Amino acid sequence: MEERRDRRTISVYDCRPEDEKQITSKLLDTSGLDFNGFLRLLHRTFSIRPRETYVLATTDRIVLDFDKFKELQDGSTLQLLQREDQALAGATEERITFVPHYDTLIKGGLYEYYASEGQKSLPYALAELMDNSLSATAKNTGLRTIEIRMVFDETLGKPTVIVLDNGCGMTSKQLKNWAVYRLSKFSREKVTVGGKQEGYVRPDPVPRSLNSDISYFGVGGKQAVFYIGNSTRMITKPVGSPDVHELVLSKEAFERKERDKEDVYSSVIKNRKPGDSSHVNKDDERCLHALIAEESGKESFTAVVITGVHPEHIAFLKQDFLVWTRQLAHIYHYYIHGVNGKDMSSCSTFSDHPSKIDIQITLREKPPKCPRAMTLREVDDDMQTLYINAAVDTFEFTAVTGDGGSVEGVIRYHPFLYDKETYPEEQASDDDDEDDIDNESAARHQARGKRPIFDCFWNGRLIPYTKVTEFDWCSPNKGTKELAECYSRISGVLFSDDRFEVTTNKLTFMDLEMKLKHKDTLFTRIVNSQKQRGNIQREFTQWLKNCHEKWDKQVKFLGFTETITRPELTKKMQFPWATFSSIEWDSKIYKTGQLVKSHKTVPILYGRVVRFLLHGKHDDSVFSTGGEVEVVQEPKAFYDKVKIIPISKIDKTATDEAIKINIDNDSAKLPELLKVDWPEGNPWPQNAARPAGTQFGPLQVVMLNKKGESLSTMPSVGQGAGKKLVVELKVVRHSPKGDETVLFLSAQHSAKWGFWFNKNDTLTTLGKYTLFLNTKVNETNASVFGGKELPSYKLKFTINAGGAESFVVGEVSATLYVGAPFNIPLLIKDGYDHSAAPPPDLKPVLKCSGLDLSYETVYISGTTFTIRGVKARGKVLSYQQSKMYDLKVTLPGLKTDTQTIKICLLPGNPYSFHVTPEDNPITVENGNPVTFNVWIHDEAGNITARHKQIVCCQVQGFPAVAIDCSTTGAGQLVTKPINLKIINAEPQNLKVKFEMPSLKKMQVVGRELKVVPSTRVSRMELCSENLVVTNKEKIDWLAGGSLENLFYKLYDEAGRQVPPTAEIASMIKVNWTGDVNAEDLVQGKLPDLQVPKQVQPALFYQVSYQDQSVSVSFYIVPRPDEPNRLKATLIQNTVKLGEILPGNISLELVDRFDNVTKTLTSTCKNHMTVEAEGLDKSAIAFVWQGSSSSVLVTGVQFQSGPLGPKELCFTYRSFVKRVTVKVTAGVPAQLKLISGPATPLQVLNDQGIATPFVVQLCDEWGNPTTDQRVVVKVNSSAPALKVTATVTSQPVDAEGKASFTISSVSGPKGNYQLEFNGSLNQKPIAGFIVNLTVIPDPNKPVSLSVEYNTGAVFPAGGHFPVFSVTVVSDEGSPMTTFNPAAASMLLSGNAQTVTELKCSKPMKNEKNDRFHFRDKEIPEHVGKYTIQFSLRIDDRKVLHSNRISINVVANQPAKLGPDSQPSTPVVSDSKAIANRTLVEKMTLKIMDSYGNPAGQDLDGKVAVSIKNVSGDGNKNLPLFEGKTNSLAIRLVEGKAHINRLLIMENSPGENGSAYILLFKPEVLMVPTPLAPFELPFHFYNDSESQRKMSELSRKKDHLTTSITAYKGIFTTYSELLHLLTSHHLDAGRKEAEIRKELLSRKVEIAETVRIPDIERVLKEKRTEIDMILKMPRRVCSIRDQFSGQHDVLGMVGHLAFVQDDDAARVISWHIRGDMDCVITKTTAAARRIYDDTQGRQQVMGLDSVYVQQGNRPLPHIGNGRMLFDPPGNPVHARNLLRYPHDQESCNIAFKNILGDTILIDDLDSGNSYRKAVVQNKGPCPTILTRQGDRISAKGKFGGAQNKAPPIHTLQVFGAPLPQHYYTLKEHIDLLSKHRSALEKRDQAEKEREDHLSNIKSPEMLKKQREMEEKMTELKETERQLVSTPVRPVKRGLEGAGGPSGIVPKRLK
Repeated sequence: MEERRDRRTISVYDCRPEDEKQITSKLLDTSGLDFNGFLRLLHRTFSIRPRETYVLATTDRIVLDFDKFKELQDGSTLQLLQREDQALAGATEERITFVPHYDTLIKGGLYEYYASEGQKSLPYALAELMDNSLSATAKNTGLRTIEIRMVFDETLGKPTVIVLDNGCGMTSKQLKNWAVYRLSKFSREKVTVGGKQEGYVRPDPVPRSLNSDISYFGVGGKQAVFYIGNSTRMITKPVGSPDVHELVLSKEAFERKERDKEDVYSSVIKNRKPGDSSHVNKDDERCLHALIAEESGKESFTAVVITGVHPEHIAFLKQDFLVWTRQLAHIYHYYIHGVNGKDMSSCSTFSDHPSKIDIQITLREKPPKCPRAMTLREVDDDMQTLYINAAVDTFEFTAVTGDGGSVEGVIRYHPFLYDKETYPEEQASDDDDEDDIDNESAARHQARGKRPIFDCFWNGRLIPYTKVTEFDWCSPNKGTKELAECYSRISGVLFSDDRFEVTTNKLTFMDLEMKLKHKDTLFTRIVNSQKQRGNIQREFTQWLKNCHEKWDKQVKFLGFTETITRPELTKKMQFPWATFSSIEWDSKIYKTGQLVKSHKTVPILYGRVVRFLLHGKHDDSVFSTGGEVEVVQEPKAFYDKVKIIPISKIDKTATDEAIKINIDNDSAKLPELLKVDWPEGNPWPQNAARPAGTQFGPLQVVMLNKKGESLSTMPSVGQGAGKKLVVELKVVRHSPKGDETVLFLSAQHSAKWGFWFNKNDTLTTLGKYTLFLNTKVNETNASVFGGKELPSYKLKFTINAGGAESFVVGEVSATLYVGAPFNIPLLIKDGYDHSAAPPPDLKPVLKCSGLDLSYETVYISGTTFTIRGVKARGKVLSYQQSKMYDLKVTLPGLKTDTQTIKICLLPGNPYSFHVTPEDNPITVENGNPVTFNVWIHDEAGNITARHKQIVCCQVQGFPAVAIDCSTTGAGQLVTKPINLKIINAEPQNLKVKFEMPSLKKMQVVGRELKVVPSTRVSRMELCSENLVVTNKEKIDWLAGGSLENLFYKLYDEAGRQVPPTAEIASMIKVNWTGDVNAEDLVQGKLPDLQVPKQVQPALFYQVSYQDQSVSVSFYIVPRPDEPNRLKATLIQNTVKLGEILPGNISLELVDRFDNVTKTLTSTCKNHMTVEAEGLDKSAIAFVWQGSSSSVLVTGVQFQSGPLGPKELCFTYRSFVKRVTVKVTAGVPAQLKLISGPATPLQVLNDQGIATPFVVQLCDEWGNPTTDQRVVVKVNSSAPALKVTATVTSQPVDAEGKASFTISSVSGPKGNYQLEFNGSLNQKPIAGFIVNLTVIPDPNKPVSLSVEYNTGAVFPAGGHFPVFSVTVVSDEGSPMTTFNPAAASMLLSGNAQTVTELKCSKPMKNEKNDRFHFRDKEIPEHVGKYTIQFSLRIDDRKVLHSNRISINVVANQPAKLGPDSQPSTPVVSDSKAIANRTLVEKMTLKIMDSYGNPAGQDLDGKVAVSIKNVSGDGNKNLPLFEGKTNSLAIRLVEGKAHINRLLIMENSPGENGSAYILLFKPEVLMVPTPLAPFELPFHFYNDSESQRKMSELSRKKDHLTTSITAYKGIFTTYSELLHLLTSHHLDAGRKEAEIRKELLSRKVEIAETVRIPDIERVLKEKRTEIDMILKMPRRVCSIRDQFSGQHDVLGMVGHLAFVQDDDAARVISWHIRGDMDCVITKTTAAARRIYDDTQGRQQVMGLDSVYVQQGNRPLPHIGNGRMLFDPPGNPVHARNLLRYPHDQESCNIAFKNILGDTILIDDLDSGNSYRKAVVQNKGPCPTILTRQGDRISAKGKFGGAQNKAPPIHTLQVFGAPLPQHYYTLKEHIDLLSKHRSALEKRDQAEKEREDHLSNIKSPEMLKKQREMEEKMTELKETERQLVSTPVRPVKRGLEGAGGPSGIVPKRLK
């Protein structure tokens, strides 16, 4: 037996081979062997070669040594590996035994699942597995994921339940411990995980005990899996291990082992590599392949796979998916949502857990059924969520038991709201029978009812079967009676840790309630996380009272109006007060304007409601426990006061009739009318007419009340005297300019005369008048008292004109003419200067000194008397010397009969004219003009000047001449020169005639002329010594010669020679010279004529006398001289290289004056030659031109040589000619880039290239050429690259150049080429390419990513789920630089109206890389809507997301109602059906609170009944047809249709009364009771009253509808005005804030700035920025083609800037090996670049780099103080770097690269510094100097390897932009915002002004008047409805009996 006990066998797997098939296992007997002996046995067994390396480890990868070998047990399994972390090529197996722990016996009597109190236990079994997962993931640093997968798809195998987590996993030893039943965490041995031994350690206390320490007893997991199914497969991978461990336990295997007498508690753990599913070969386990495939890449996990799931569980999991997920969400509520739970109304929630625990549920069934998936975080109807969100306040406390146990507690208050309790109803279990439900329904209706208060949680998870009813201090038995009902409105929760024992299946506490209710337990309230000493019962009662007063709402306030301040109250209570138009109190409605009576007030108040007031901020209907009412006392004339009393003081028993009687009795005492008497007679009736000046009055006024009593004061109120009254008299004259008060008097009351007004005679102004007598209060001068007009009196009359007494002369023309008739108007006046009618038979008398006056007749029109046809005659002064005359007009018989007017009389119309000289005939010399004088007279002989006085003079045979005498009345006529042909020197006679064409009646005047011959020169002759020149003769003469000795002769009209004189000589002109000798001309000699030197056509010459009136002309033709030289003529002197000179060259012989001699012949070309440098003579030809006697030279071209001028030498015999031509570049053949941006060229996506590309056009020899016909184009090499340039195609300029500036390059990341090509006349010209790299722009937004719950339902009027909007950059990363105000949510519906919603403020601990839109209200109407998110990038660009289509569905059913409100029925008990019809063809629908149909799935019935309007129990109600008082109508799919509803004939009811037709829905399965539909109607006993009231009711309904529509329009306009005003003010405030910010930044800006001013300043700032960017600056020359890729920062040289050149040089040199290293955020990104470059590019992933947190001080600083005074200004080198992007990542990278390297001024300072550091016993890092030296960390310096070369030889860091650049950027940003703010302010102001104009438009004013008219009409209709008399009889039911036992009164 002893030998057997010491026997130890070990199974060893040889896992060294890479092939699975080569893995072998051996069972080795190690009895008596030590570790060395075992190794020798191992070498022999597995043929291990000497010096071969291997690792021998357990299945947990614990490497074996001497100690570990000793611990091995019999049957242990080892693995022989090449290395410790070697992946297994094949699976190994380890046999285990798992005998249950002894606790199975000693604790076997505790409850298990099967004592589950009759409830479904499956969720609690799943919870046991989830407890294990929570414990396993407790130490996760990231997300804790737990997933329950249910695979019920037969195509994937048999039904399977999988519980999967990403926790720490289990080693094979831990897996074995798990299999042992009742091996609790306290009994397990320590295990090695990741090289460390771990055992159970109690966690530290945390709030709510959410410590995840809930895998406890070693029982629940096993019980759970075998409760759910028949088999489990545990698959796990621990942290740090490359192996996956599997253990399979099944009921079938246990039964087989029991049957075969095998060891039941033994099994095999399979060890394999992740992702290896080769051992799964059963068809019913096919789903495991996908599960195992997920293992790759996971650091650790555990999966519990349960198969053989019981059918009842499968049905429950499928059918009750929402039930059991809700139960799990309740169990783990606080693990999922944090210590405060799921508060859906809170804007910010503090929690340690919500972002770390994710519990996912998926259920997959056989297609076509869709998989179901959810996270428990989404559940919002578990009981804890309902409790939390239905509560309005909490009471927190702690309970400490006598043994030190501590429990946290929370009590919540659920108020009474909306006529119902808000305490959540308990979710019924499927196992509850109907009897229980019925028994508890009443309790549920009364809030909590009999349910316990507290749910109990243990270590953060629910213990479902334990609930604590109450404690003494929160029991209603200890509270006040007033709060009795409040105790049923509280719920609570208790949180305990593991100091309180629970059963092993965690369903029940064992001792919690007993310990808490022990007398030693101390309860303490917690306020703001602090314990508050005091009596907890008193504090709880006070808290409960506060909740009741603050939150329980019993009065419903309706019709919110506004929020006001009440200054009469204490300061604390003055604001805010919400005002309402009505309330609902005890099912009764009180409205504004309603009559009320107070009770329990002194005195009792009677009055009308003004408004209702409720303290607090409210903007809609609200419930409250009370409030106040503002009442104006009636009648106002007595009181004129407004009182505010509590609503509770309203007397609910008072009727309107009783209140009206009291008010009417007081009203009858008030003044009612004024009685007016005329004591002296002659009363003025209405509309009387009186002459001006008629006396008015006197008047006596008496004031009467309704009782006919005379009054002089207001009736007294109380004990005081009434207020005195006065009567005011006012007379108002009405005129077009407006009303004018002409008389105002006031009369006090006299005991003798009453109110008396004396007579008055001041009414003299004509017009219509009105007399007003108004009663006013003497003290206040008010005509209204208490809202009522005091009595008044009105009289209308007219004042007319009196008799004629004088006149006024009307307007007469100031200027009159002799003999011209005119009129004199006279205006007749009465005594008050009013226009009056003229008396009959008036005869005027006219007189004027010096003039004869006469008139034709007189004419009378109204009050005007006109004297017509007046004429004046006599001698007057001329038109230039006018004279004024006095004209007297007399009308005999008038009181004032004479008036004088001033007139001015001028000469009259033309009558005759006079001509001088008067000689006849008049002699004139031929060729001279004649002068005549003319005068025009009127009929009195006055010289007159009138319009169109033109006199014509006609000389026989000559054109007529005329003169205008309209101005002076006289003039002088000068004829044209008289030129006649004189024959034989004889004189000739001519006739002359004078006349005025405009006045044909005037007499014509005639004269006679005698013309005699002239002595003037009339002919000339030219001659020389031997030549007589005739007129127009042609003369040939030698070019360059002269014509000499020319003479001239002159003759007159008689043929006599006229000898030359000095005067005549001065008039001789020649056209060939201006230099004339006057003496020669006097002698008749002309100057010599010089012939031109050039051969040309005939030249014109002339000699003239007296401006060419007498002349002789001739022509001279020059001829050439003898040949003198050779002439070469070039049409073009410029030729392109390689081309023939265009235009040819012409060779000619010319004379000395360059005239072509035409002496060349056709043979001369053979003797001509040409020479030049580089001339190609092969194509030269000499061609004879016979027509011009010249030779053409063709084919001149140059093929080589330099460009520039070339000399051509032509020879012909002795003649030589040299000419110069300019040789230019050849034809365009290629393009060259002469300047452009530096290479390698990298461009950010959507950015431009600042440096332009300058292209030069060249010929084939490379010479720059010019041809502006050449067009250069730039294109991209790939369609994906979009290139935008200022121009993409342009011709070259005059220099052959073209410049291209690329403004934008857009495309995917990658390498591209820009292609530059040219063309000439559509022929291509070779170009070039430019390589560039496009990198993504991390600062460019390209899209909006929207995340939200896609499975959410959108109920009308609810709230949208949270929308998270991420701005995605070009490189795919989120952007966080945008202002949340720029983000908007656009909601549009079928009406095409768009609602803009702004994003919400971020919550605490919420990601800042996205915008959140939460708590946004869903539209109140169902239908299709579209959501789109937008982000305003700048003033012109807006980024939009994809559109999201949603379907808004109806909300919860709330009421019953029709589609439209029917009119108020009016019925009578007649026989006619139409008169008895209440409702006809009406359909009622179940609707939500917004009027949307919401009952499509509801059936039931509608109970129809009739009730009184007052609600009292009057039994005399009308009955329906069939003698019934109620009806039931079917309700199908939420609709009930009523064809016709009648009352019975001779129905009972009170004549003229109003009743309510009540339609009450009765529907099951609705969460809240549905509001009934009420339809009021009127009942009459006779059809005539019915007809009248029906018409009035219809009219009232129509008017009410119209008025409501009008009010809706005006309300909308008012609200819009308020909104626009708010927008305007907000925009103004925003603009002022930005302007203030600009001024604080010292940006000069005017106080009244305009947008053009902003644009100007912006342009200046941008120009300054452009200048800064164009300034030369140090740049890094390394090409970075990786920047912009995902998770790639870029090359080291591009990640930072260094300002100082010396620092940049030495730091760049120091890390020169790292300058081109690519820094990535992840190792995966680094590996990707490594693979793409085949390992040529060095990379660094920051997730594999560790650096110390914080910044280490310089070595000369220790413990916060300086150890020594450092020389040379030391500084950490990395502190000189400036990071333009991603500072945190760059800081890590350069900490790793530079470390603590120091930069110092010079080498000596560096050595001194290092020495001082070492002396202080500290290490010194590498030191760099600004001079370029390096002192290594080891102390080395000197040599070439420690000296930086010159900066131009290095690849260095770039220099940052100056600080001024960033200042300008800030200014530009602020200025842009200011411009936008100005635009918004101006736009808001314009919109507001436009809206105001619209409000004041005639259309709106017309609507206002129409509404007022309809309101007046409605009041009249309502008055008629109230006052229409009816027969005051009550009708009962005729006939025997009544329905339901009702006996009519007449039968009693």
